[in-house]
Amino acid sequence: MAARTTTKNKRLDETIVLLNQSVAQLNHSMAQLNHTQATFLERMASMDQELVEQRRENATRFARIEAILLEHSRILTEHTRLLEALPETIRQKIGFKPAK
Repeated sequence: MAARTTTKNKRLDETIVLLNQSVAQLNHSMAQLNHTQATFLERMASMDQELVEQRRENATRFARIEAILLEHSRILTEHTRLLEALPETIRQKIGFKPAK
């Protein structure tokens, strides 16, 4: 019976060793996961900040572009008005009088 108890104790000791190794490996894996997650969160925060900055720059750029386009539209409207009036202005300058 003593030999049987020794065999059981030996298997139990081997099981405990394997369990301790598994727990150690699990702890190591958890530490790696925590490190990876922390690195990921840092990168996400950095990317979020870059995105905010890029959106701010885009908003400024688009506002500037819209202002330029509005000015160009105003200029085109003025030029159109001048070109439409040009024939009559020329007639007046050369003294052309329409037939009645």
